[in-house]
Amino acid sequence: MNYRNLIKISFRALMNNKLRGFLTMLGIIIGVASVISMLAIGQGSKASIRSQISEMGSNLIMIHPGNGQFGGVRQSASSMQTLKLEDYKRIANEAAYITKSSPVVSSSGQIIYGGNNAPTTITGANTEYLDIRTYTVDRGEMFTNEDIKSSKKVCVIGTTIVKNLFTNGEDPLGKVIRFNKIPFKIIGVLKSKGYNSMGMDQDDIVLAPYTTIQKRILAITYINSIFASAASENVSEAATESITEVLRENHKIKQGAEDDFNIRSQEEITTMLSSTTDIMTILLACIAGISLLVGGIGIMNIMYVSVTERTREIGLRMSIGAKGKHILLQFLIEAIIISFTGGVIGVILGIGSSIMIKFIIGWPVQVQLFSVIISFIVCTATGVFFGWYPAKKASNLDPIEAIRYE
Repeated sequence: MNYRNLIKISFRALMNNKLRGFLTMLGIIIGVASVISMLAIGQGSKASIRSQISEMGSNLIMIHPGNGQFGGVRQSASSMQTLKLEDYKRIANEAAYITKSSPVVSSSGQIIYGGNNAPTTITGANTEYLDIRTYTVDRGEMFTNEDIKSSKKVCVIGTTIVKNLFTNGEDPLGKVIRFNKIPFKIIGVLKSKGYNSMGMDQDDIVLAPYTTIQKRILAITYINSIFASAASENVSEAATESITEVLRENHKIKQGAEDDFNIRSQEEITTMLSSTTDIMTILLACIAGISLLVGGIGIMNIMYVSVTERTREIGLRMSIGAKGKHILLQFLIEAIIISFTGGVIGVILGIGSSIMIKFIIGWPVQVQLFSVIISFIVCTATGVFFGWYPAKKASNLDPIEAIRYE
């Protein structure tokens, strides 16, 4: 069997009907391009979400008070006072896989400078909070451990606070602002981070020593939450389990009893949002894949027409010695050439359209190698699947009847 001749004959047959061949490829081209583009948009969105979540903190783990019952009445987490400084100290000293940790207390109110004011939340933390939340000081400096010990009234502010209070372009460093009548001296300005994936302004922030917020604003001894940073994203789950053990022991919670705290990790948030994105990506890819099905049906239709048009040719070839498997292979090769060529053009179009979407519309896209490989496999399989039956029909023709066909 001379495969080279079969390929030449198949190419010649397709070149005799260029327009029809291209129109047959069109379904495959659109299908492959759509699949690659949709997967690129889905993967780009997933990568963008992971990137934005990572900006919230470095392998962030958040510990908050849990719901509880007192006198038969279930209390909300915001009214619980189950987290103490002792919990933070034990987590910092005993929890495995934890690199940094900080107690967190916060209060909402109006911040004032001169005739300008704005609603905001002041957050009390320690010196490790910046690293945990991936903030950096752009100008000035961060408050020190000595400031925390002495409950000093100093603060570090974000760029949104600067814009809201210092409207005339004054240098905020060294200025005194007031939060709920309590004066705070600005010693640093944070580098801008913009909005996160939740739509929250990360620059609308005022940081102060947690002891200052506890004593001078809230008048409390407990803390609102604890923020910690795991050694890496891969050990976040192990770190969470270690924190759980430390807190259950510190709170003397009996085995089988409900925790009086909640722990949320960055990995958990990422997994939740990524799974939602994956579902949407699969949905988009399935919708785009319908074009491949339509393209396959188009190949089958054209191959049927080709078999009918070339019935006499098939009969002549079989009468001079061509076997049924030769005819089968010839028409299968034609179907595969159509689908493969359409796949190549579709890949080029899909990658090109993904790049255009990124630079013109501004959507995050990420073309993956696996999407190109899958598209090639699917379009080739489509050609074989939908080209098989017409090719089989051609190979089963009776040579005498085929020669007589008009």
